[in-house]
Amino acid sequence: MQTRKQEIIKDHILLAERLKARKQLKESEKELSRNIYERGVDESGFARIRSKGDMALFGGHTTHMMKKHLEIADNRLLADFLPTVTITAKNLATEITNFNVTKEDMQGEDPITVEHVQNNQDIRDLLLKRGIRPETLPPEEDLIKLERRVKSQEKQIAGRAGKITPAQRDTRHEPEE
Repeated sequence: MQTRKQEIIKDHILLAERLKARKQLKESEKELSRNIYERGVDESGFARIRSKGDMALFGGHTTHMMKKHLEIADNRLLADFLPTVTITAKNLATEITNFNVTKEDMQGEDPITVEHVQNNQDIRDLLLKRGIRPETLPPEEDLIKLERRVKSQEKQIAGRAGKITPAQRDTRHEPEE
């Protein structure tokens, strides 16, 4: 029973870490979008920059190719099915891009694309040195479904917290007067 409880807690922590990584990536991408919009890049330019970054990270595979390979519907986001290590890799490359675009005051799509592609390539090189090929990692559970499950589990845990079971009630000792 204790082992099963520990497994459930471990799974819950891993799920929460993946959700946290995805949330961080969303925030970094929003910041990048705002950042490059101020530097003369429109939404379609942002999409091209992200796509070229993905190609660098996934060894030449486009976002569309990765979705097809992982059997992800076209209307869903690739990042919602990636393992935590890949989400974190994408986030680090995006954060570095944000930092350097601001620091170097880059203007226009071309220099920002070069920066983002280089950052994704550098992250890919590091992953490869550690034996991780992002394009070969299997997909993970849909983060939207996962988020619902985590919220449900948290409600269950909160509901059980502080409740005293009948067995615990019988073993409590009331202070003597």
